[in-house]
Formats: sequence, C-alpha cells, structure tokens
Amino acid sequence: MNNLNWRKTSRSGSGANNCVELAIGESATYIRDTKDRDGGTLCVNPRSWAGFLGGLKAGRFDR
Repeated sequence: MNNLNWRKTSRSGSGANNCVELAIGESATYIRDTKDRDGGTLCVNPRSWAGFLGGLKAGRFDR
C-alpha cells in the first residue's frame, strides 16, 4: 500500500477536520482517515465500491 496515490475526497472540503482519503488500486479501493493515517485502512473490492457509489448517486443513503 506504500505506492498508492492517496487523495482527499472532494466532499471533505478545505480545512475540514473530518477528511477522508481514497486510493484506487488494481484490485481494491482503500479508504483512510486523514487525521489518523496509521490508524487503519478500509479495503473494498471493486464490485462493492461500485455498488456503494451507485447507492450514493441514487440517494439510498440520504437522511
């Protein structure tokens, strides 16, 4: 995971304390907390990540 290209998500905003970073790898998408980069990384397979993004776009997680 050391050679991944991490980027802050666009929804994190500038200067926000609740930032999330993503890295898209060949076999997974990796997600971590910007404030605690060594605290753990969520690893999601491409099919699950695509399903999650589809759910977001469809509004299934809206409050």
